[in-house]
Amino acid sequence: MLVQQFLEKSAERFPYKIALIFKNQRLTYAQVDESANALARALVKRRLCPGDRVVICLPNSPEAVIAVFGVLKASGVYVILNPSIKEEKLRYIINNCRASTLVCTDRHARYYEKAPEAFPTITTLIQVRSASATGAPRSDTLSFEDCTCSAQIDPCPCRPTATDIASIIYTSGSTGEPKGVVCGHDNISFVSNSIMTYLRSSAEDIVINVLPLSFDYGLYQLLMTFRAGGTLVLEPAFVYPNEVVKRIEAEKVTGFPMVPTVLALLLQSEWVTEQLRSLRYISNTAAALPVSHIQAIRERLPRVTFFSMYGLTECKRALYLPPEQIDMRPGSVGIAIPGTEVWLEDEGGNRLGPGCTGELVIQGQHVMKGYWEDAAATAAVFKESLKPGVRILRSGDLFKSDEAGYLYFLSRKDDVIKSRGEKVSPREVEDAAYTLDSVVEAAAIGVPDPILGQKIKLFVVSSDPSLTEQDVKRRCRERLEDFMVPQVVEFRQSLPKTESGKIEKKSLA
Repeated sequence: MLVQQFLEKSAERFPYKIALIFKNQRLTYAQVDESANALARALVKRRLCPGDRVVICLPNSPEAVIAVFGVLKASGVYVILNPSIKEEKLRYIINNCRASTLVCTDRHARYYEKAPEAFPTITTLIQVRSASATGAPRSDTLSFEDCTCSAQIDPCPCRPTATDIASIIYTSGSTGEPKGVVCGHDNISFVSNSIMTYLRSSAEDIVINVLPLSFDYGLYQLLMTFRAGGTLVLEPAFVYPNEVVKRIEAEKVTGFPMVPTVLALLLQSEWVTEQLRSLRYISNTAAALPVSHIQAIRERLPRVTFFSMYGLTECKRALYLPPEQIDMRPGSVGIAIPGTEVWLEDEGGNRLGPGCTGELVIQGQHVMKGYWEDAAATAAVFKESLKPGVRILRSGDLFKSDEAGYLYFLSRKDDVIKSRGEKVSPREVEDAAYTLDSVVEAAAIGVPDPILGQKIKLFVVSSDPSLTEQDVKRRCRERLEDFMVPQVVEFRQSLPKTESGKIEKKSLA
């Protein structure tokens, strides 16, 4: 199935059903589908060709939802980015994937407008203007509203094949340069169906999403809910837990996907069980939950089914713990998702049996097609398969299994930090610190945190004794997305080194 058909088929079945709730807006499936069709027509009119990349840089909003499906209906490839992205990284990603179109807010439009030559591949800019925007847009800038206001627009005649690329999701790597994870319609269709199978998703579900759509776990809440024909309650963020609880109660939400940060904040807020009586399930991925958090939410919501899961951008989801096992194995993230296979290997590539510790290896139709135009990085994570057309992925993460084969996450083989459910490259944090003239050395690591999963700790050697922790954090906030700003900055006279002269991060940890 093509990904845009998740919307189209539900629009055929339930044209007048509420598909999307955002603040005080309620959009039916027919309305979302018509707006996406109109956007697709506008993109094709601007000569978007099949396979062209379209960067979407918008906060959680109906516009972001419509943009994803509009791009797909035009046979394009969506590249959805965190709206807090800074100019340098935005420019890198656009140029790396050679995007022809940018759909964005006023702020990102200004990046382009002040230096269009820095974005040489962009031929179309579609701007979602805020109410506070001043001045007229450039003559070559299109209004998102104008592109989607036409009603009763038929779908574009363009139709990709199931194996064509649908999305590129950029994820930070240990080198500091984001890598583009390439997924086809077939990858997304397979894995969404697998996840929906064990979640028992249906048209009766009302799912609340407080996670950014730029985060693949948040994005899949949209894709899976629309595929099932359910209703998505889209929230701007998870800033005020009590307000989200009230929203769950008012909309009779049945599904609540979380990351550890969300659950920790929810447990610290004041609410009563009756407010969440509509919930059918809670799910968690991105980072393993502390057992104490699982036990606490189970005590407060014993009738709610809890799904503990593990995944990575390169395959979306790899493991899930069957809910009946949660009380017996609260520390486990489970077994392979339906239709796939996983196993552990030692450093020599030998398959390990139950009770052993090793790197998780994943096989299935959900494994990405590769990293965008990066054959070396792709080869480094792919394992040769004896079956033609079957891709096997090395996760880079260490797990242990119990005698029954249930898996427990231990650590990452590299030093990529997972904070607030997002992957953070230490190199990017360090590079931001290095823009301060007095910073001589910098090293970022992740340290365990009950709310964030890992908090970012930055070690700094400075030639200026007056440089403060707030100075460093301020510079990082200027250059990095919010989730990449270090929570702790520690000053040192020197940093430990390896024999080759590299900073020894294991000693710092």
